[in-house]
Amino acid sequence: MKIIVREAPPRSVWALEQAGVHPLLAQLYAARGVLTADELDDGLARLLPPVSMKGTLEAAVLLADAMAVNKKICVVADYDCDGATACAVALRGLRLLGASQVSYIVPDRVVDGYGLTAPIAERVRATGADILVTVDNGIASLDGVARARALGMQVLVTDHHLPALKDGAIVLPDADVIVNPNQPGCAFESKSMAGVGVMFYVLLALRAELRTRGVFDAATQPKLDALLPLVALGTVADVVKLDANNRRLVAQGLKRIRSGALPAGLAALFSAAGRVAALATSFDFGFAVGPRINAAGRLSDMTLGIECLLTDDAGRADALAKTLDGINRERRDIEAGMREQAQYAADAMIDEDEVPPPAIAIFDPDFHEGVVGIVASRIKDKLHRPTFVFAASQAPGREHELKGSGRSIAGFHLRDALDLVAKRHPGVLLRFGGHAMAAGCTINEEQFEVFEQALQQVAHEWLDAATLTRRLDTDGPLAPQYRRADLVDTLHKEVWGQGFAAPTFSEEVEVVSQRLVGEKHLALKLKHQGQPVDGIWFGHTESLPARVKLAFRLDADEWQGVKRVRFLVEAAEL
Repeated sequence: MKIIVREAPPRSVWALEQAGVHPLLAQLYAARGVLTADELDDGLARLLPPVSMKGTLEAAVLLADAMAVNKKICVVADYDCDGATACAVALRGLRLLGASQVSYIVPDRVVDGYGLTAPIAERVRATGADILVTVDNGIASLDGVARARALGMQVLVTDHHLPALKDGAIVLPDADVIVNPNQPGCAFESKSMAGVGVMFYVLLALRAELRTRGVFDAATQPKLDALLPLVALGTVADVVKLDANNRRLVAQGLKRIRSGALPAGLAALFSAAGRVAALATSFDFGFAVGPRINAAGRLSDMTLGIECLLTDDAGRADALAKTLDGINRERRDIEAGMREQAQYAADAMIDEDEVPPPAIAIFDPDFHEGVVGIVASRIKDKLHRPTFVFAASQAPGREHELKGSGRSIAGFHLRDALDLVAKRHPGVLLRFGGHAMAAGCTINEEQFEVFEQALQQVAHEWLDAATLTRRLDTDGPLAPQYRRADLVDTLHKEVWGQGFAAPTFSEEVEVVSQRLVGEKHLALKLKHQGQPVDGIWFGHTESLPARVKLAFRLDADEWQGVKRVRFLVEAAEL
């Protein structure tokens, strides 16, 4: 592990401090590319305008026309947290704006697979729907969109994924309207918006269109900001880059949650996770609430998650949240066993004292396809290699297929790597898609070794020794005057996440004592710049030398009403 210190340009730090930003925050923000305090303004007025996203105006007209004659609208969702929140935002928002006939369908991960397929289009038509709206999917659903239109439905695709490729060229579905910041010709600056954010922007455009039509005016229009807690949750849970626009969406959602203005289902999920909504952080979205919704799509039916986010009945919300919590516990148990098996398989690839191959592909017939993505992420984190984990398909008639989920490291675009594998080995990949850092694919079981070798070949060509060396970017030494519980609270209230990492400090400390807690965590007594401080390294059991360079985050624990700072150790440079 190489611990790196981010550079914080002094001029930027000075400019932020002069604008009244706390000196510690000024250093942290400057190291993350923030140049002026103006960029930290999280007011709604600073959001990028909906008109700048290609397709929003056309989408608004399509939906307004449909609502004017009371057409039936059906939303086709996705089975992860982004898809669930996007679906809830779509239904809540459309109903707020006056739509009276709105329903939804969410595919089953096992039976249907990802995206709008032709059979799903037929199921939507069978509900009597006139308008089909996709959320967090659809940009690569060429057949599904074609089938929907052939059945007489209008199709609005709202998505954020990359379009499909055919012979190296981008191919778009033949939808009536596409809203996606990553489609060709879209000048929208925030290419990292989650699916839920895209749907929120469509609703903003629809409200503006309805104002133009005189349905309501600025004083009587519905307040769509009630949807922001769900937008914030989906944005963080989907691990998209928190650029300035996404940070504003998340910050606005957090403010409403902390003030108690959140849907009943979200409040119940905070409670089921043992978190306090009034103290909500972006960390809660990613590690407490989001996983409980995701668990429904992984092991059960995402309808449970969507219904939890849609209900306004506190009793029903509580029951659904407890059900989701139970499913998440089951997911953790399955994941733990799979992770152990996957680690054995990964270790078997590596001879003692040798480095891992440049990419990892693992399959076990006992793996559950709903958890392969999480296991891939864990293995990727441990070995610092692009990793795919496969499970046998549970869909009837497709038992010979393997469904894989991949996670990548910086410098290796996973979707592009799959595209190259497909070109070099036609027929190996039955289906694939995704992003730079996460992707999925389906292969025949007999082709697993071909895929593994092909992926490793691409990784060998694209990755050099520097890229394959694990590194942790940190914010350098922590000045002793900032080792305070009130500053821990200040840091926790800020918006941190993918592409805008939470503060991690690093410096040499003295290890006064150390002991194992619960047989798998290292509890530490440290001296930081001559002053005692407690530390904990979760999931680490190997002892440390008397002096060591640690990377750590700030936390505070409370004992008998007194808050004390402690270090959450992330890594050591030995």
